[in-house]
Amino acid sequence: MSGIRVRDLRIAGADGEIVRGLDLDVAAGECVALVGESGTGKSLTARSLLGLLPRGLTAAAETMEIDGVDVRGFGERQWRALRGRRVALVTQDALVSLDPLRRIGAEVAEPLRIHEPSVRGAALRDRVRDALTRVALPEPDLRARHYPHELSGGLRQRALIASAVAARPAVLIADEPTTALDATVQARVLDLLRSVADEGVAVVLITHDLAAVRRIADRVVILHEGAVVETGPTAAVMAAPRDPHTRTLVAAASAVPLRRAPRTDAPLLSAEGLTKRFGARVAVDGVSFEVRRGRTLAVVGESGSGKTTLARMIVGVTEADAGTLRVDGRAWSPRAARGAARRRIQLVQQNPWGALDPRWSVGRTLREAVAVTGAPRSQRRALVTDLLREVGLSPAFTTRRPAQLSGGQRQRVAIARALAVGPELLVLDEPVSALDATVRARILDRLRDLQRERDLAMVFVTHDLDVVRGIADDVLVMQDGRVVEAGPVARIFAEPRHPFTRELLDAAASTPAGPGATA
Repeated sequence: MSGIRVRDLRIAGADGEIVRGLDLDVAAGECVALVGESGTGKSLTARSLLGLLPRGLTAAAETMEIDGVDVRGFGERQWRALRGRRVALVTQDALVSLDPLRRIGAEVAEPLRIHEPSVRGAALRDRVRDALTRVALPEPDLRARHYPHELSGGLRQRALIASAVAARPAVLIADEPTTALDATVQARVLDLLRSVADEGVAVVLITHDLAAVRRIADRVVILHEGAVVETGPTAAVMAAPRDPHTRTLVAAASAVPLRRAPRTDAPLLSAEGLTKRFGARVAVDGVSFEVRRGRTLAVVGESGSGKTTLARMIVGVTEADAGTLRVDGRAWSPRAARGAARRRIQLVQQNPWGALDPRWSVGRTLREAVAVTGAPRSQRRALVTDLLREVGLSPAFTTRRPAQLSGGQRQRVAIARALAVGPELLVLDEPVSALDATVRARILDRLRDLQRERDLAMVFVTHDLDVVRGIADDVLVMQDGRVVEAGPVARIFAEPRHPFTRELLDAAASTPAGPGATA
């Protein structure tokens, strides 16, 4: 059969089986989603279908057919002939997957040069243009001459998909293809994958995002600890999940809106007319806002809207060209502040790898942070233990290094590190965007608890509007460096006034496509 047929797939390593007895069927023209928490084996399953398992792991199956070809026992040379021609991969990070020294046109042409060497010259240029047009990349001839860094995140992801489909494979495997993209770009990329399936390609979607599954998948396969616990048409599984693990995933993906009364005390942080230019480009244009203790302000917008630049100005990583910041009514310059004053505002980054030294244990990282406060050496171990408990980790984690932690555990350590200096305001830049639904829900629950216990103010930068619903009291909607709408989350979500806000909310809404995805 064209598409994928797998029976009793088992993937094993030195510590035993990681994937156990998996069955998978994906027909031509169908999109099937593999869903589960981090570590359940979904990405390893995908890579086994491409002959790309990491060293030290082995795969065995009763049946494993890709586009009608039995791939059991394939060596690297045989897999190389299959990859790109019969089965192709789209990964999470196009900036990593695309060669930074090669133009987009050359990247898209590569699978054609390998698998169809007779296609040359004008014919090759036509095929490249066709592939770029197929993925709706605007101005394909111009984009073909660009390097990856010259494209936005969404356009890079389209270019990567164009490279994957250029040789017209029968199977496309998309591994977390929209994780770091904002709502509107994410919707466009997902709709593109759906259109690829509708053209007759068998599409496997690996994701932790149930909204993406609802939008484009015909069927869904739920994995837990390496085994399939539930499978069926997407609408049926999402509406009435039978397995407890599926029910947990579905519940975690639906944020419960905050319904806190607004505070009337003076704002902890206020900004007026913040502006930042990079050359001729205005990244942040006259932004004003207020944040009160114990409350959260969310900042949302497309990539390039200025939300991360705004966050960097608040913590002092980037200096504003104009405008003022005030803390407790007094003019505030994070760069000029010293000692305890500087520690009042702390940053939690999207990628905790950037905040944690890979050579240091968790205990050393947190002890160094505690030392900044002037805490006596004799008290630091106990303070570290308290910090770990605050973020829901046991003291046993003090001996571990970042590489020994899951993504959610690393993010908890990064939050603990920020809390170590006793801040009054946390600025969180996409802190849960790369985490699966259940881990994300646990991190958000922990942040809400910490906010209540410490009366913390938070500025939460995100592209995930469902997260905004569950964590924020107020929201700024940014477009091209400007705030186009601001106000209480409940009002903005129920009655958006600006066209761009409505576009964001429409893109984030679940609008299923495909025969198996309709309710």
